[in-house]
Amino acid sequence: MAAKRTLNAKNLEGLGAAVLAELLIEVSAGSAVMQRRLRLALAAAEGAGGAAQEVRKRLAALARATTYVDSRKRKALVVDLEAQHQAIAGPVAAVDPPLALELLLRFLELADGVLDRCSDSTGIVIGLFQRAVLDLGPLASAAAMPAEALAEQLLELVFENGYGQFDDLIPAVADALGDPGLRLLEQGCRDRGACAGHPALLQIAECLGDVDGYVAQFDAKQLAWPPTAADVAGHLLQAGRSHQALAVLDGAASAAATWHSPEWHDTRIAVFEALGRNDEAQQLRWACFAKTLSACHLRDHLKRLAAFEDVEVEERAFAVAEDHPMRLLALDFLVRWPAVARAGRLVLAHGTDWDGESFEILAPAAERLSAEQPLAATVLLRAMLLFALSTGRTKRYRHAAEHLGSCELLAARIDDWQAVERHESFVGRIRETFGGRWSFWSLVER
Repeated sequence: MAAKRTLNAKNLEGLGAAVLAELLIEVSAGSAVMQRRLRLALAAAEGAGGAAQEVRKRLAALARATTYVDSRKRKALVVDLEAQHQAIAGPVAAVDPPLALELLLRFLELADGVLDRCSDSTGIVIGLFQRAVLDLGPLASAAAMPAEALAEQLLELVFENGYGQFDDLIPAVADALGDPGLRLLEQGCRDRGACAGHPALLQIAECLGDVDGYVAQFDAKQLAWPPTAADVAGHLLQAGRSHQALAVLDGAASAAATWHSPEWHDTRIAVFEALGRNDEAQQLRWACFAKTLSACHLRDHLKRLAAFEDVEVEERAFAVAEDHPMRLLALDFLVRWPAVARAGRLVLAHGTDWDGESFEILAPAAERLSAEQPLAATVLLRAMLLFALSTGRTKRYRHAAEHLGSCELLAARIDDWQAVERHESFVGRIRETFGGRWSFWSLVER
């Protein structure tokens, strides 16, 4: 019997249309959002024209609205917007693509206004508009709108992108526009004041496959900045112009030596590979690892070595990590590699000199070390606990209490405490020092 009472579509169908209709009327009473959805469903049942009329009315109302939508009212707004989008992309598009395209463009034109008056800390509202953008290309193709008219319509959205909701607009409609439409859109952007390097112009050049047009949008000063050089070199590399790509990267070499620029280094490695300069690519991979302890660079380096040579180089890499000036980076690398024994040795070598505020590194490290290196795990747990208590971070007291409990469990497995304070002594000391942290001790004693 219980299975028949489960709320699912099949069981509800068994109630019959009349019962369901009464329930919907009852449920929708006092809910404007639900009533609008029901009216939209009734209109869609009449055909695309009825659904379009309802959508048009609702979009006009949303365009006029000025009320601020806080986090409590955001869900209702999302449901409303999603219903309009689904009606456009569903029943209207199936019967009348040109009409659906017109309505979808109107829907997207609402974006800046809606986001202006909406709390969207979760990103759910902007995400809805971003998904709707993806429907534009297929719908424009189905509607067979002339390239000139489509470019003109899209131009407005390109310059009404206050929240980045249309960042993917041009790639989404590139096929529908075709090369002529993209050129018209490019000219329209320039007429509206878009200068070289404008995101829309760069995207248009990419969609056209115009590498020279892409490169021409950056001057020498811009190309001296490593991320920009990496971006441009990447496009040249993709076009098979590896020597030009390397020249662009060379122009930013001085800045790359000063600033952390993983994009520049990764692109340079790819260019070396494309040019057959494999030894230089390997040298750069090792240099990147030695500086940043990047596991992906080390793995790429090792898999290109001759048989058995990788074992020796891996050992050398561990030594580099242990001597690295950024101790937390070294711990994170050794734990993730994994080289647990070496990670434990690193922890104990630095005793109590660990930054307990860096819990995003210490917490997973302590968890990974606890199985094989209980003493090292204890050291890290104590560092986080002491940081929370000494700074009065009450929001971390729950975690600190859990850390103390973990330390007690680990203590039973530690035979040699080396230079580390024993558990009983440590607990006595923090009780004496932080006995007034009542909220912490109440969590410990639960």
